[in-house]
Amino acid sequence: MAEAKRWFILLGIIILGSLVYLLSSVMTPFVIAAFLAYLTDPMVNHMQAWKVPRTLATILVFVILGIILMILLLIIVPMLEQQIVLMINTIPAIINWAQTDVVPWLNKKFGVTHLINITWIKQNITNNLSGAGSIATSVLRTISHSGMTVFSWLVNLILIPVVMFYLLRDWDLLENGCHKLMPRSIEPVAVKLLKQCDEVLSAFIRGQLMVMLCLGILYSVGMSIVGLDLALLIGMIAGIVSIVPYLGFIIGITSATIAALVQFHDWLHVIGIWVVFAVAQTIEATTLTPWLVGDKIGLHPVAVIFAILAGGELFGFVGILLALPVSAVIMVFIRYFTGRYVQSNLYSKQPV
Repeated sequence: MAEAKRWFILLGIIILGSLVYLLSSVMTPFVIAAFLAYLTDPMVNHMQAWKVPRTLATILVFVILGIILMILLLIIVPMLEQQIVLMINTIPAIINWAQTDVVPWLNKKFGVTHLINITWIKQNITNNLSGAGSIATSVLRTISHSGMTVFSWLVNLILIPVVMFYLLRDWDLLENGCHKLMPRSIEPVAVKLLKQCDEVLSAFIRGQLMVMLCLGILYSVGMSIVGLDLALLIGMIAGIVSIVPYLGFIIGITSATIAALVQFHDWLHVIGIWVVFAVAQTIEATTLTPWLVGDKIGLHPVAVIFAILAGGELFGFVGILLALPVSAVIMVFIRYFTGRYVQSNLYSKQPV
């Protein structure tokens, strides 16, 4: 009987995994809606603690999110668009800087002139940039002629807030329903593990996103004070990429250093950029991560990179969204079963 029960559970897991794989494109708006509902559920809970009805609290959260979205669309997005245009216009200057400064230095130190063909690189970048407009036009033309693509995109766009509203409004009911359906024999252990999963997911989804946002703001403001033209773009990219430990710092400081050398042609501003990143990293390590994230996630940087790549390869965009949260939950179960194994006779039994 126990053997049949194990096979039944394994079969259920296989069927569930197959459905997720087959319906990955359909699940995208539902996954995004569930992600946003989980992210904003504490706000609704706080409002409920102030005697605000759950439905009204959900509506107020939607109003707050709408205001934030309008600010992004009206202020931040145009600024980023200007930064992207400025970056594209700066590329020729970067190539000239590499040709006049970097290549001679590399040739003098390492003798690598014949390994770097700046003329070929410049020609290819110029051709790609000139073709970018025609590619964008072709893509827009294809989308405009594909009625089903536009319809599907609009349906998903409308579906996300609708599904999010109902999930957020009924979140407590869904939690209680799942709790009642748990087999009583495993209920104490299951509740314990689910609470640990919630702590880990809260630390990752809410905490890590806040760390990324704070780092992006610190980088952008600091580099703007130094006077770097591409401060906002580089700062936001470095903040987003910091989801992988140290990667955001490496990409940010490298690109900012190159941009500063091209813009200012001196090392004083570069040192200012380095100070900005050093201060931001110190604040992140001593304040932001311990306060917002803590040590609950426990994912190695290599595991983070592998999870994102594997999720994207297996399930596309849905896989990228779910990769790190699922990996964090798996770590909870690995710790639990590791503890059970260490306490078992199989581990502690002495050799004969």
